[in-house]
Amino acid sequence: MPDGSDGRTMRERMDAGEMYLADDPELVEAYLRAQELTEAYNATGVRERERRTSLLRELLGAIGEDTAIRPPFHVDYGTQIRIGARCFANFGLVALDVAAITIGDDVQLGPNVQLLTPIHPLEAGPRRDKWEAAKPITIGDNVWLGGGVIVCPGVTIGADTVVGAGAVVTKDLPAGVLALGNPARVVRSLD
Repeated sequence: MPDGSDGRTMRERMDAGEMYLADDPELVEAYLRAQELTEAYNATGVRERERRTSLLRELLGAIGEDTAIRPPFHVDYGTQIRIGARCFANFGLVALDVAAITIGDDVQLGPNVQLLTPIHPLEAGPRRDKWEAAKPITIGDNVWLGGGVIVCPGVTIGADTVVGAGAVVTKDLPAGVLALGNPARVVRSLD
């Protein structure tokens, strides 16, 4: 069971992918900052493209040119999300960035996609004590995630892959394939 007595901050533990407590004051402040920025972003009007871009640049770790995210958009911290150029995320993207979320160029995300990096202990005691950790998510260039796709912690999706609507991606997917289902499985090559 984790005890947090190794002298590192909870942020350092979180960044290392180890068990940490999210109610640490430094992490709470980072979370509140992100929530204020997403609240402002989600309140923008459809014609406020420049304001949206400015808010995303302040919120996210990096965002490429000509990338659009339709509100509502939800994150944990925002700073651990890097999105490439010419990407599009439809309404309702949830990107819980306790660990890094890296999205390549020309990626299309359908409505209500969830990118979930947090993991919680299976053991009742540490879970009750609010310990958690996370694993990064990486999405390659030119990937299309259909509506309602859920990508689980630690998953990498290769370039040019398509994941069908409603799929739950629990394991890495190679480049250039079509994957469907729960759990997502490769059904054919897209070559």
